[in-house]
This record gives sequence, C-alpha cells and structure tokens, in this order.
Amino acid sequence: MHIAIIGAGAATVGLLDALAVSEAEGAEVTVFEPGTNLWRGRPYGPDLDSVLVNAPPAIMSVRGSDSGHYAAWLGPERAAAHLDELLGQPLVPRARYGEYLAETAEAALARLRARGWRTRVVASRVTAVAGDGSRLRVGSADGREHPADQVVLCVGVGTPQDHYGLRGAPGFAGDPYPLAGTLGGVPGEADVAVIGSGLTAVDVVVSLAARGHAGRIALVSRSGMLPAVWQRPLGHQRRHLTVERVEALRRERGAVTLDDLAGQLRAELEAAGEDLAPFTRELLSAASEPPVERLRRQLAAVGDPAIARRALQEAAHIVGPLAWRLLPEPDRERLRRHTRLATGVASPMVPVNAAALLRLFESGQLSVVAGVRKIEAARGGFRVRGDGGDLDVDVAVNAVNAPPHAVPGAAEPLVTALLAEGRAALHPTGGLVPADPRLHVLGDLAGGGSFITSSIPGLAAQAGRLAGALTG
Repeated sequence: MHIAIIGAGAATVGLLDALAVSEAEGAEVTVFEPGTNLWRGRPYGPDLDSVLVNAPPAIMSVRGSDSGHYAAWLGPERAAAHLDELLGQPLVPRARYGEYLAETAEAALARLRARGWRTRVVASRVTAVAGDGSRLRVGSADGREHPADQVVLCVGVGTPQDHYGLRGAPGFAGDPYPLAGTLGGVPGEADVAVIGSGLTAVDVVVSLAARGHAGRIALVSRSGMLPAVWQRPLGHQRRHLTVERVEALRRERGAVTLDDLAGQLRAELEAAGEDLAPFTRELLSAASEPPVERLRRQLAAVGDPAIARRALQEAAHIVGPLAWRLLPEPDRERLRRHTRLATGVASPMVPVNAAALLRLFESGQLSVVAGVRKIEAARGGFRVRGDGGDLDVDVAVNAVNAPPHAVPGAAEPLVTALLAEGRAALHPTGGLVPADPRLHVLGDLAGGGSFITSSIPGLAAQAGRLAGALTG
C-alpha cells in the first residue's frame, strides 16, 4: 500500500505518528510539501517569542493515544523556563512547539523505516489527483506523477479574509503571521487598528507591547467580544459529557439533540455540586458585558475551582466533532447564532496574555471599538467607522481568521481539479467531502464539521482514527 499525504503541518505529523505506533508493516508513504516550514505549517514556524502556544501541555499532544507525549518532550527544564505563573503550566513560544512537531515527525518516519516502510518527502506542490482502476496518480507542479493507493489532504486552514477591501493599501497587513516580519514594519509611534478581537488579535496586541510599541492600539470588530481566559487545569475527568455517552445516545435513539448534550453537561455539573443555569447566564452575558470588565473578572477567576467552563472547553474539542455531525440541522443553526461566543469559550486566551491586555487597557493605550461597519484607506492611514463614531489610525493589521473549512489559497488549484473530476464535492456549509473512497481529508478542510477550527486534540484524534482505517 502506498499512502500519499498532501501537506506537512500538524495534521500530517499526527497521522505519521499514529501510523508509526500502529502495527502495520511494509507500506510506503510520500509527503508532498513545497513550503519551507516542514512539519510546522503556518502556525508554528519561526516567529517572535511573544507568540505563545495558546493551551496547556495536556491538550497539545499530537499523539492522540498519549496526552502526556508533548509534556514528556518538554521535560522539567524547558517547562520551568516557560512557566505561566497564573496558569501554573508551561507555555512555550509557538516556534518552540514547532520543534516538537518536527522532532515527532522525524522520529515517526524513522520508526516506520525501521519496520520496513519506504518514506519520501517531495518538495513540490500537488496540482491534481487522477487515475482509474485501483490506483491513483498524484500530479506535482514539477510535472511528475506519483502512484498512490490512498491520498490524504492535510492542507491546513484557509487564508485570512480581507473583509474591508484594504489589500494593497499602504500600511495594511493582510496576513499578520509571522508577526516578526509584519510588526517589524510598524513605526513605534503609529496608531494601530487590529482588525478582529479573537486570539490572532490578542497575539498582535501582546507582540506590539512586547516590542515596546508606544502608539495607540485599538481592537476593532463587529462584536467587540474578547476570547475567554484559560483557567488553571484541575485534572477533572468528565463522566457524562463524553464521546462514549454521545455514541450510546446515537445507538439508542438514532440521533443526538442539543437538549441531550445540555443534559449531559447538567449531569456533569451536578456531580460536582454545580448548577447549569447560572453558568448558562454567565456565558450569554458576554454579548452585553463590557469586554474589559469581563476580562478582569475572568482573569481573577483563573484559579476558581468550578469545573463548568473547563468541562465545556474540553468537550468542545473532544466531543464536539462527533456530536456536531449527529445534531439535527435546526440545532446546528441554534449554535451558529452563537458562533463568536462559542469560539471564544472553546479557544480561550492564556492568562499571561490576558494580564498583558488588561495592563494595556488600564493604561489607556488599548481600546475596543465594536460595531465596526466600514474601514477605508484615508489620508495616508485608515478610518474606522463604528457605532461609537470614527477612529483614524496609521496602520491596520488584519487579525480576522479564515472562516471554518475555507480552502487555503495554495490548495485552490488542487481542490478545483478534484471538484472538476468528481473526486470530491463541496459541503453546503463549507469544506470538502471526498467522493472517491481512496481520498481522505484531515483537518479543517473536512466538510460537515462544526464552526470551531480544528485544534491539536481534534487533529490528533482524527489522525488516529484515519491511521486505523488506512492500515486496516
């Protein structure tokens, strides 16, 4: 069997590692990746040290069967050097996490070769997947064709959207990463609009501050809602809101509803002596509570012993991908109406960044501008038009994430070819659905998933299941 993997980021690392710990022997795997950040992808390439991994080690293991794999790689010395005192956990720069991914990938390839596998990395972009009969042909940009029995797309997340048509305007950065390059061109006294208020926007603001930026900074967005703040891990083990319970409901009833999931969360909280109703009210207050007050309150609650938010965050990534596919469409639409809230809760900011933001807010250097309707180039800079009036700035940095399941720009020719040949179809809510049983999609491009972008735990779990399917 010959497996072709298109892309070499975190999803591919998870798949290679899962194949390496399996019992399969004597197959062949070829990885296609034209980029320079082999095994790191866009998020974990070289960048500023202020750009941190945004989660504790227990949920950053790329090996789905071993949640301690990443923590073991870190070791006590590196962990101590990067300790977030508030979280009580090590948070390394994302470039350092990229080293973990690279070493894990190379170790997996070596282990596969030791078991008789043939492995190759081809530094070329894939432009087509064709073929008939039992084998496929993977066409690369260098004009070569590579035979394969199974093809896996691991092409990463989509390209950030330019909502306000600012591309090409002087002083506009359309894609902030790597921040080392983007922020290097921002004058230290410039007033900066950071478009968005999610995790990417937090990265931009914290990194500006770390560079000693003296100008005003404004987070400008439609909602003005900041991500929640991570709480210190407690080691709580979910017993009710679990994959096993969701699968049992599916077997019993043939479907799973949002009320079922709420009931499981209620049971989880009641077992810990907590009540779902006040937690629900606290969640929904995010739309009306002033963002700085909410940030201050959540930062003060980092060590709060209540499990509610922790349990929901973990379940969103572990249980969520399965549950979403089982929900009836009206329930999915109910959740979509709370996309910004759900994303901010499922993917919170780390306390060290939250504390940095709060200091900037309290000093007056940072502000939030909500209700943004338009941003336009004006007078050598930019004018932000929001509900509270206009704001003029010198620089605009786009920190708006790509929509879920969007096709990355570099993968568009390949996806177009797959659609034209009928080997895949676009899902109505975004993403790609294979029509050929030999074609697989791993990661955020997979159609039919929820609006929460694939996380490392989700990728690792998907990779483990796919490795099992590929090797029988």
